[in-house]
Amino acid sequence: MESTRQAKIARLLQKELSEIFRQQTAATHGTIVSVSQVRVSPDLSIAKVYLSIFPSDKSAEIMKNIKAQEKTIRYNLAQKVRFQLRKTPELSFYLDDSLDYIDNIDHLLGIKDGQ
Repeated sequence: MESTRQAKIARLLQKELSEIFRQQTAATHGTIVSVSQVRVSPDLSIAKVYLSIFPSDKSAEIMKNIKAQEKTIRYNLAQKVRFQLRKTPELSFYLDDSLDYIDNIDHLLGIKDGQ
């Protein structure tokens, strides 16, 4: 069960990380990285960040670059939330492939309807 404080911090981190990724991907036309969900540990020291990447065929390459830049992203986040949070949580990034899963189900159901 997530506490109210965890939920508020998760929303704050999601908003600020979304802005960071929007600024970084503005230079790469045709690529969108969105933060679909953030989960914060009860002690507020670790944040699991779930990213949705479009187009999905570039997701492996982009995730590799994001994981290589984890410390820079955390520093940029800390600069944005320094007045709200005393300590910025450690970030771990995960690929959220739920949109691909939904698309696959829609495709499969479309094939069944066509038969």
